[in-house]
Amino acid sequence: MTNFPLAPDLSPSLSWVNCPEQRIAALRGRVVMLAFWHAASAPSANLLADLAYLQLRYADGLSVIGIHTPKFDAQRDADLVGRAVNRLGVRFPVASDADVVAWQHYGIRGWPSVAVIDAQGRLVEIVSGDQQRDALERIIVQLLDQAGEAGWRVYENAQSVSRPEPLTEVAFPRGLALTADRLYLADSGHHRILECTHDGQVLRTFGSGTAGFVDGLGIQARFLAPVGLALLKDSLYVADTGNHAIRRIRLATGEVDTLIGAGRAGPPRAATDFREAEILLDHPHGVVAGLDRLYIAMSASNQIWELDLGRHSFRPLAGSGRLALADGTGALAGFAQPGGLALQQHTLYVSDGQASALRSLHLGTGEVQTLAGKGLFEYGLADGGREDARLQYPQGIALDPSAPLLWVADCYNNAIRMLRLEQGELVQFPLEHGLRRPTALASNGEHLWISNTDAHEVLRVDLSSGQVQCLPMAP
Repeated sequence: MTNFPLAPDLSPSLSWVNCPEQRIAALRGRVVMLAFWHAASAPSANLLADLAYLQLRYADGLSVIGIHTPKFDAQRDADLVGRAVNRLGVRFPVASDADVVAWQHYGIRGWPSVAVIDAQGRLVEIVSGDQQRDALERIIVQLLDQAGEAGWRVYENAQSVSRPEPLTEVAFPRGLALTADRLYLADSGHHRILECTHDGQVLRTFGSGTAGFVDGLGIQARFLAPVGLALLKDSLYVADTGNHAIRRIRLATGEVDTLIGAGRAGPPRAATDFREAEILLDHPHGVVAGLDRLYIAMSASNQIWELDLGRHSFRPLAGSGRLALADGTGALAGFAQPGGLALQQHTLYVSDGQASALRSLHLGTGEVQTLAGKGLFEYGLADGGREDARLQYPQGIALDPSAPLLWVADCYNNAIRMLRLEQGELVQFPLEHGLRRPTALASNGEHLWISNTDAHEVLRVDLSSGQVQCLPMAP
């Protein structure tokens, strides 16, 4: 048998966000998987979901431990990490590695990665990237079989851990959509969609509140961590991110059905008729509608896709698929986890989260341009033009219908920014209310609605007076 080195034990400098301190040495007799991830990474979310599945399936022999290693300065905050753990539904131990100690001890090179440790505490392998469920399962089975045959295996179920969020009317609110008299909200932590008045009175609920992937009428349906919302004619379209699907709510009847997506992540492929084949999506995040078409920000595949509702076609518009900040046309351009979308005539505006950038895509030519942002590891909080402006993991964006202005939820700066489209200048909007990782916006020119996600709030701002109201989000 190969002589693998002993796995380094975990440093006392780690901050455990949902459990007491864990030690590798205490887990002898079990296979251990250390998942190195960060909270803003869509591939990390995919990996954590796969590990949750494997933990449940092999509970009597597998222990999973999450090691959150920051990419952004804001991610050194243990509160941010703890909220991300709950937002993603993680129920295994997680530590914040703010000083990148465990990352260095294990020689990790990128997010996400898994360090595999056998039942004798030896470091067997480093597996990089997401969509590795089958490969990881083969390793688990092999190592558990070896441990059982050698008499090393300890049969004991892994215990679920958690530090629950407070009970609130909405949990981790995300996407927003607006009509003349209605506000729609993706109540992501409760796995449902709410239809409300502009002042936050809930009128209808779509989704049972239990995670799942079920079509049906009203509360009979089930979603999984929905994010993006878009209105077109008499339907509300939902980027059902956790299910890797685009769902449709027919507002006249409340019926929910699935347009595209199979409930699991995978590389999307073009189709002349998406109704005739099973098509996988990869972390659809933002969605916006126009002229019988949906435009989808496919976060984990770093692309923008078009879903033609008339012709039933599905095709990529821009993005090479590689994580990059690169201008160009079509597949020559590079995105870095696109999230929020806003559409104005032939221009699609995109918040490019991992690049801390704002981009534009011309739908006629396919040309992608950078409006603000400099690179994958260049971020901050600075106003100014294209060369000087800096953001930190921007998420939701919304066009102001009364001015050439793009509103930006600058998530990790806990700020609302404004991009003046004519001047190309980015400035901060003063707000008399503390923000905690805002992720979505909607505007009618008079008011601005904000999903203050990690505070479990939906805010309405009077743009003339600056007054902020925290909406009740209750019947």
